[in-house]
Amino acid sequence: MLIIAGPCVIENEDVVFRVAEELSRLSLEFPEFDFYFKSSFDKANRSSIRSFRGPGLEEGLKVLEKVKKEFGLKITTDVHETWQVEPTAQVVDMLQVPAFLSRQTDLVLACAKSGKPVNVKKGQFMAPWDAKNVVEKLKAGGAVDYYITERGVSFGYNNLVVDFRSLVIMSQFTKVIFDATHSVQLPGGAGDRSAGQREFVLPLIRAAVAVGCDGIFMEVHPDPDRALSDGPNMLPLKDLRKALETIRVIKDAVSTLSSEPPLLPPKDTAH
Repeated sequence: MLIIAGPCVIENEDVVFRVAEELSRLSLEFPEFDFYFKSSFDKANRSSIRSFRGPGLEEGLKVLEKVKKEFGLKITTDVHETWQVEPTAQVVDMLQVPAFLSRQTDLVLACAKSGKPVNVKKGQFMAPWDAKNVVEKLKAGGAVDYYITERGVSFGYNNLVVDFRSLVIMSQFTKVIFDATHSVQLPGGAGDRSAGQREFVLPLIRAAVAVGCDGIFMEVHPDPDRALSDGPNMLPLKDLRKALETIRVIKDAVSTLSSEPPLLPPKDTAH
């Protein structure tokens, strides 16, 4: 079970190191999980031109490299353009393709060719069976370790909903991660920024682990109400341990059940 966690964007070293220190400590307490620290050096898809984007590639990678050396954590971050892949791959242990760019063939191929594991966020506009096309691109690029992350689908304006059938469907052709915090985001819900409903993060984690997934992605922050990006949907750092305990308990319970494969939808509806 992968656990990917960290603040949405690199705000400053203090915030990043506070989260990394706690994640490092928890990785010793929960050795059955494979921990990755995640934070973005640039949020290129912010709602407003006035929104904070991060320190940029060069400075951001320096911070992530410090996290890796000082806390012994594996690192992942997102890339938005093909030229960012090579320098980022020299620092991180896994590359991430943002949801809005999940169909950008050149970016997906560049990540696949890097030799690093690749996690592609499934676009909010994409059906679960359509993610198989992304997997084929990853394979064509030579990727040998890859994931698709479910992060909810657009449900009208400024709203997302999670169809947990997608975890079952996509698990037939790839390893699947569930993004528990972006799934409760309300895109553009606050006009010039996104809103969110973080009170639903833990319930959705429980559901995803019960349905079955290979990892949980969650953005965490020491003080989400003061975060510079995605604060309304981020999990408070103080609640991270509770989330991990929840994952452990439900995963252990599910593992005692029948290992028979789940029923799949008819082929004519799942394409």
